[in-house]
Amino acid sequence: MHTAAAAAVGKKMKSLQGEVKLNIPANKAWEMFTNNETLGKISPEMLSGAEYLEGDGSPGSLRVFKLGPALHHFVKESVQKIEKVETGRCFGYEVVSGELKEVYDPYHVTFSFAPVPGKEEEQCVAGWKAEFEPISPTSPPPEKAKDAALGFLKLFETCEAQ
Repeated sequence: MHTAAAAAVGKKMKSLQGEVKLNIPANKAWEMFTNNETLGKISPEMLSGAEYLEGDGSPGSLRVFKLGPALHHFVKESVQKIEKVETGRCFGYEVVSGELKEVYDPYHVTFSFAPVPGKEEEQCVAGWKAEFEPISPTSPPPEKAKDAALGFLKLFETCEAQ
């Protein structure tokens, strides 16, 4: 166990979260998020591709996100180990390699998709939550990761409209 991870045991990790309303149903957003081919087409400037290195998307699978040029100043690649999948609702993973792992250890992220009551077939709320432990006391919270994730999720609407 890494020193930072060992230090995190027994104390509450820091967290950061955000959400964005999408004008597409939750089940469509879920399908888009879990389909690597679709993810790579939403905004290649932000996410140029995604693929499973091991497994099929179930817990224990390894998935790599290859970030596009718009995010290269921040992160180029992120390999995640999938921890939790609640079909149609949430997808949780731990970052196991990439630039984020050099700043936070551990770094867990959950994406969620919830129908908007009364508008289930039209809208959903997409959520992003990170639980993390900075390796250095001077490491800032992952605000850039939050902003990039929420901005990317919002683009699901434009991809759906095509």
